[in-house]
Amino acid sequence: MKSSFTDIPADHWTLRAVPEAWRPYVRLMRLDRPIGAWLLLFPCWWSLALAVPALDASALGYAVLFAIGAVVMRGAGCTINDIADKDFDALVERTRNRPIASGQISRRQAALFLAAQLTVGLIVLLQFPPFAIGVGIFSLALVFPYPLMKRITGWPQAWLGLTFNWGALMGWAAIKSEIGLPALLLYGAGVFWTLGYDTIYAHQDKEDDQMVGVKSTALTLGAATKSWLWGFYALAWAGMVGAGAAAGLNWWFYPAMAMAGAHFVWQNVAVHIDDPDLCLTVFRSNRWLGWLVLAAILLGHL
Repeated sequence: MKSSFTDIPADHWTLRAVPEAWRPYVRLMRLDRPIGAWLLLFPCWWSLALAVPALDASALGYAVLFAIGAVVMRGAGCTINDIADKDFDALVERTRNRPIASGQISRRQAALFLAAQLTVGLIVLLQFPPFAIGVGIFSLALVFPYPLMKRITGWPQAWLGLTFNWGALMGWAAIKSEIGLPALLLYGAGVFWTLGYDTIYAHQDKEDDQMVGVKSTALTLGAATKSWLWGFYALAWAGMVGAGAAAGLNWWFYPAMAMAGAHFVWQNVAVHIDDPDLCLTVFRSNRWLGWLVLAAILLGHL
């Protein structure tokens, strides 16, 4: 049976905090649904924490810049996605009330807003060392094609993983002015992490996606999803542990990462792929996974 599920909140403090005319832009940036910004931010923070033995003023400054950049660039990514998917979004229950699909914002207005967000993102990027700036610029080659992936491959979540975890390279690059083995292992781990959580997220839309003809790992994997999730999350956890080992973290890192591993197990046990509400709850729980991994890395420097 077709679901009437939507994850767009009817009310949120970010909407109440701005004039009514600004509210469609808040929704377009998904400021009322911050989980995406957290998922973009954590690989940056993990990598930054791996690269520094102690969080000095410089590292904390980069952490703040990453936070601002994650919010802005996640908003820019959502804007690109919604411009490209206007016609599809209007046909999908969960997305039909998005500002562009519902006509609250025109594509031209969205394009101007996108330009403003990218300008802010560029200003943030320019605060980093030259090597990190170069690494950041290369991420645009992944950001802009992403909305097309659901039209041409059954694995668009893999492309999202490559895009959303670029911060795993950026954090290390900001401190070391290179891309070392710990950063590469963390990046790979992040790709599998995203494959897991975004496949869970995609199960909310599988009926509508099938109807309108777009692709996802939820449709590709179908009833076998949970078996694949065990593999995705095992590789994600192993890559995170490997990154910590390659960075020379001490033994405190490992029991802390066991807690992150337990969270991965909980996600796969708890999720029911035909329950959209539960899929959303499990997806959102990855914010806590992010904090657990960050805590493990910080403990590993004690």
